[in-house]
Amino acid sequence: MPATTGGPDTVARVLGPSLATALGQAVVIDNRPGANGIMGADMVAKAVPDGHTLMVYSSGFVVAPAMVRRLPYDTERDFAPVSNLASNLGVMLVVNPLNPARTLAEFIGQSRRTDANVSYASPGIGNTLHLLGELFNSQTGMRMTHVPYKGGGPAIAAVMGGEVTAMLAPMQLAAPNLRAGKLRGLGYSMGERAAGFPDIPTMREAGLDYVADGGWFGMFAPAGTSADIIARLNTEVRRALADPAVRERLASLGFGPIGDTAEHFRAFVSEEIRRFGAMARLAGIEAE
Repeated sequence: MPATTGGPDTVARVLGPSLATALGQAVVIDNRPGANGIMGADMVAKAVPDGHTLMVYSSGFVVAPAMVRRLPYDTERDFAPVSNLASNLGVMLVVNPLNPARTLAEFIGQSRRTDANVSYASPGIGNTLHLLGELFNSQTGMRMTHVPYKGGGPAIAAVMGGEVTAMLAPMQLAAPNLRAGKLRGLGYSMGERAAGFPDIPTMREAGLDYVADGGWFGMFAPAGTSADIIARLNTEVRRALADPAVRERLASLGFGPIGDTAEHFRAFVSEEIRRFGAMARLAGIEAE
């Protein structure tokens, strides 16, 4: 697992018990954070392709080629996609409740002042939320400073603790803290208002042409894993994701269950690399 707390870890832990039962062996979650997931991904890329080492990673995996000049692996050649497990249900622009901005327009206006010192948190350099933050900067003319953290949990905690100004947070991180009054939501990135938060407008309603699903979470094996192993893993993953209890659990945590074929997921990954690359160019980002 190329992450600590946050989306990939949560999705893996929800699916783990079902997969352990189906496969007849323990499913051990081994968290290997570092360099925004690159270290953990590199370990999987170099693992023996016997089906015993797998990776659950966010869409930051396909964002990285547009953000990082020299990866230690090839994102397409060195991995065998198994299945797209779940998607984020959009992102919410959240701020500390003490922030004077009550609306998205007020936040953008205040942040454009010459004396403004505005920052946004993300789970690390080169991940999906980093890219969405830079795209937000590009579309609003803001200059929010990116502050990377080692995972989504520390990033959202930094907003609540006043270390950073804002975060484009996935709903599994935003929702419980919005309900607890620890965050204020200013705008939601999907086409309709978020379930459970009817008073928070979409960004389009607030006057910003910004729509983003917030990314996804997929399972990968090392390249060279046999077709039979990939097929078995895909079958059991899709069976687990068809379980109403698993689907309800994921939905309650802010995820949309998917579970597609390995072939469809492989094509999707290739297209996502191109799509996020285009987004990075639109945001004026050059790989570092």
